[in-house]
Amino acid sequence: ELQVKRPLMPIQLSPEQVGLEMLCLCGQLDLLIRAQTQQSEILDQMLQCLEHLPKPMPQLEDYLDLIGLSAMFPRVEVFLIQGSPVEMLERPLMDYFSHIAKLNQLLVLSQQLEEDINHLGSHKYIAHQLSVVYQVISSFRGIKVFSEIKKEIEANFKQLKQSLVADEGSRHEPQLSA
Repeated sequence: ELQVKRPLMPIQLSPEQVGLEMLCLCGQLDLLIRAQTQQSEILDQMLQCLEHLPKPMPQLEDYLDLIGLSAMFPRVEVFLIQGSPVEMLERPLMDYFSHIAKLNQLLVLSQQLEEDINHLGSHKYIAHQLSVVYQVISSFRGIKVFSEIKKEIEANFKQLKQSLVADEGSRHEPQLSA
């Protein structure tokens, strides 16, 4: 009998460790049970959300493909097509964590950039920060919104960089156009 998930050496757990492991497993099982009982409610919320889009309203699967969410949540896409949870051959969870990490990096960089733009005190670094944001955005593939932002950065980067350069001897801070 093949036991892939068992450790090579048996692990002896103390009663406290058994209790902690049971706590973790109960938490995981509870989450799965709640998710199963709430799936139709969540689907209804997704469909209601789509109603806010311009007519004609796209199908849910088509919309998720269009904005790149089907790549980020492949289990959701399979669920919508099959109508029930399906065990996938691949386990896309690890891709999810790296995607969330990149989104977090983009959020933090964007917040820092916004702060620096609002207080142009460290204007010398804005172009560099924007180029770092550009690199993070470039790492996302197939997401329409990020592709559009990337094109906007490419189109306006030189102008932004020139507007941030203060003349030699000038005591005035650079002014960013809106």
